Amino acid sequence: MSLTLSVNGEKLNLDPAPNPASIEAVIRALSHNPALVVVEHNGLIVPRGRWAAQEVNNGDQLEIVTIVGGGS
Repeated sequence: MSLTLSVNGEKLNLDPAPNPASIEAVIRALSHNPALVVVEHNGLIVPRGRWAAQEVNNGDQLEIVTIVGGGS
């Protein structure tokens, strides 16, 4: 079964979809390092501790922001 999402404004199709389709599973399926991202799901920031339980459905919107270190 596939999963169609909007990720950072782009329509993506995950086929096969992770099962269960949690935020944590979707992040991994998209090859992001979970330790280095912040996720907004349908307009709300989801705390990392809820990623495994937060279900992602067809048509949902995710904004995935990668944390970048730096400085002088």
